[in-house]
Amino acid sequence: MKNKFLILFLLLTAFAFGQKTTFKIKYSEKLAVFIFLQNLSEDYPENVFKTEFIKSKYNNEHYKDIISKFNQLNIFYSFRFEEYPYGSKKNMQTEDILKKNMIETETLADFKLRSMGIVPNKTLSDLAEYISVFTPIYNELIYNPNKDKFEKQIVEITKYASDNQAEHYFETGLLFYNSAWDASIPFEIAFYPLPNSKGFTAQAFCNNFISAIQTDLESYKDLFSVMLHETYHIIYDEQSLEVKTEIDGYFKENKSNCSNYAYQLMNEALATALGNGYVYEKLDGKVDPNDWYGRKYINLIAKQIYPLVTAYIEQKKPIEKNFIDSYIKIYEENFPNWINELDNIMTYRYVLTENEKDFSLIRQLFRYRSRTEYDSAITESSIEKMQNTPLTKVVIISKNSKEKIALLKRKFPELKNWKVNANKEFSEKFLLEDKSQLIILNQKEATIEALFKLLK
Repeated sequence: MKNKFLILFLLLTAFAFGQKTTFKIKYSEKLAVFIFLQNLSEDYPENVFKTEFIKSKYNNEHYKDIISKFNQLNIFYSFRFEEYPYGSKKNMQTEDILKKNMIETETLADFKLRSMGIVPNKTLSDLAEYISVFTPIYNELIYNPNKDKFEKQIVEITKYASDNQAEHYFETGLLFYNSAWDASIPFEIAFYPLPNSKGFTAQAFCNNFISAIQTDLESYKDLFSVMLHETYHIIYDEQSLEVKTEIDGYFKENKSNCSNYAYQLMNEALATALGNGYVYEKLDGKVDPNDWYGRKYINLIAKQIYPLVTAYIEQKKPIEKNFIDSYIKIYEENFPNWINELDNIMTYRYVLTENEKDFSLIRQLFRYRSRTEYDSAITESSIEKMQNTPLTKVVIISKNSKEKIALLKRKFPELKNWKVNANKEFSEKFLLEDKSQLIILNQKEATIEALFKLLK
């Protein structure tokens, strides 16, 4: 008998609010089909889902038309929690809420009812229809051929988490981050099968962790440590406004030129040190000798701060000013030039340009991004908006150079004595008072890529 909604309950004691926090491990068919459809899009790179679909009988104009219509749905709206320090709390994303509702509801009718008002009704109705049409296709191509292995994995993962006292790691995170969790809200953990693959995926949002797991996965250390890594992002995000404001103040008070970019990196650095470092070591009995993260900046800083993080965990101390100052010092002493490396600082960027094609060019040049803002005007108001963020500030001038340069000099005190020929191409970089970098490109004939290379 096919179990479309396999739900196994794993109870973890977290002692938040003096109650038990419940972690529910399950398979969500709606979520799996939604992600299947996303992976069939022309915009997505080659993947196992697309491979299976292309060689199937469903690879025809009728179903490709539905995939195209699905890809054109706009379910991507967001808003920022304005009272929190910039970047300290994740923006609310409507896509995340829709995926959350897919996990928590049992039928498409329930999903539509729960999701009313998040996106336009026509968009929601079309989304549900496309998921309905592709559900039997997904089951035939992906789920049913892997059903036995996958359901066995869910049982084993649940037992592994219970045997290794997962509640301890959740509780550790709450204390370390000086955060809290309402125990009446459960964590919903949704897995789905990933056949013919050598890795798994991981994402966290709201009270959810989702992961595609390869069907031949037998060791769960890596999966479990990554699951906790993502859980720590949620715990960090749920710090109170007071805690986040204090932490923001500690970084701003620190005199190091590295303090801003250390701050931008901290969320991933801490989650990696905790999940991929501390949790993995407890599970395996020794520190993982391999890379902890696939990006060098996160991997290297996480390993450098690991002794500091574990010392706080062992002493049951939460993050406070001394921790932040020590973290910044480690960053500055070990990686002083990171604040000048474009691959690092362009991860957090605010771009002003009057040529909207520049946005896609920059995305191609600097594919890894954490926080991005774009504006297609170079005006007093757009510059002021940019100045109110701690992001790397990029201004690309392609016309009226003399006027735009004069405007920048008026708005940035650091440019007061800056002398430059507006009629010639140039690339300039300045460290601002807020410890962010200002990059100014004056474009005449050269490409954006060529101008960025001049900064290296």
